[in-house]
Amino acid sequence: MIPTEEQAKMLWEKYQLPDKKRRHVELVARAALLLAQQIDKVTKRQINKELLLAGALLHDIDKNAPKHPGERHPDAAVRILNEEGMEEVASLVKTHPVHAILDPAIAPRTIEQKLVFLADKMVKQDVIGVDGRFAQWKEERLPPRDIAIIARAYPRVKELEREIADLAGIKPREIVALLMALVPVS
Repeated sequence: MIPTEEQAKMLWEKYQLPDKKRRHVELVARAALLLAQQIDKVTKRQINKELLLAGALLHDIDKNAPKHPGERHPDAAVRILNEEGMEEVASLVKTHPVHAILDPAIAPRTIEQKLVFLADKMVKQDVIGVDGRFAQWKEERLPPRDIAIIARAYPRVKELEREIADLAGIKPREIVALLMALVPVS
């Protein structure tokens, strides 16, 4: 089942998604949908916008939810979505963390997975772009293992950004401007 926007927001209540995360996932959804629309204009490619919207709105559903022993983000989100009967959404959510791009078993492959992954790396509480997000991570006090993952992931994320920009018929540096012009910021 692919939930509607209203059903996804009901899950926010059920799993007590914090307000800051709600803002984040809504911006990720807007950014992903805008990129999908731009790609549609250029390529006429079929993008499942219902799945894209649901995946973007629910990719962080586990941020305040109880986790089972050994679960990390997004493992708990994948479990929750599977339990809710949303296997297709769960498979998209599984591919969105930054480390996924380094693992061929869970790297984003479909256009919907790639769009949610990239939009998540371009948005925090506002549209900041890939470079801005990676700069923020560098300033955070992260464990050495996470710092190494982020450093290894950066070139691949930039490669994905180029791929999506090419599909959208724009230059990578134009993505942030496109999103900022169309996505209201706080």
